Amino acid sequence: MAQYFQIHCQNPQHRLIQQASEIVRGGGLVAYPTDSSYALGCHLDDKRAVDRIRRIRKLDRNHNFTLVAHDLKQISQFAKIDNQQYRLIKTLTPGPYTFILAAKRLVPNRLVHPKRRTIGIRIPDNAIVRALLIELGEPIMSSSLILPETELAMADPEEIRRQLEHDVDLVIDGGLGTLEPSTVLDWHDTQLRVLREGAGDIAFLNN
Repeated sequence: MAQYFQIHCQNPQHRLIQQASEIVRGGGLVAYPTDSSYALGCHLDDKRAVDRIRRIRKLDRNHNFTLVAHDLKQISQFAKIDNQQYRLIKTLTPGPYTFILAAKRLVPNRLVHPKRRTIGIRIPDNAIVRALLIELGEPIMSSSLILPETELAMADPEEIRRQLEHDVDLVIDGGLGTLEPSTVLDWHDTQLRVLREGAGDIAFLNN
C-alpha cells in the first residue's frame, strides 16, 4: 500500500520532503508532480525500481528514461552539452521541457538508449520536486505517468493513488497537474527536433 503525502505546492514541508527522499534512497518508486503532468521517479542507481516503471507503463527496452535534475550542473555529469545547447536549455529551464542529448561515455548502459546512446534530461519548474532534488543531492530517474493504452498523462493525485496504490511506494499530492506531459526536444546531434509537443511552448523555434 502506497504512502500518501500532501505537500504544499509552493512551500513544501521539509519533514515530508526528507521522508520522501528516504523512500527514494531506499529503493522506493514515487509518483510526484512536475510543472506539467505527474511522473514516476526512482533512484538513478536502482535497476529494480526502473523495471517497476517499465512494468507499470509497459515500456520496451528502447524507451528513453529521463534524468530529472535540479540544475544544469547536475545534468553536465551525464550529458554532452555544447555552448549552443547550454544557452537554450538555460533559457527554457526550469520549465516543462525534456531534452534528448548525447550521453557521456561513463554513463551506465541502463541509463541510456541502447542504440543511440542518448539520455533524456529535465529541469522542472515545480517547488516540490526541486526541494526533493536538493534533499537528495542528485538527479532521479523518471518517466511521465502515462498508463498503457492511454494518450493523456495522469494529473490527479487521488486518481493516481486509486489506480497505483499497490504499484508504487509513495504518491506525493502536490495538487492537480495538467494532462499534458513535457515537450520533448531531441538534440543529440546537430539538428534540433520536436519529438513530442506538450506543455512547453515551441514558438521559439520559429524565431
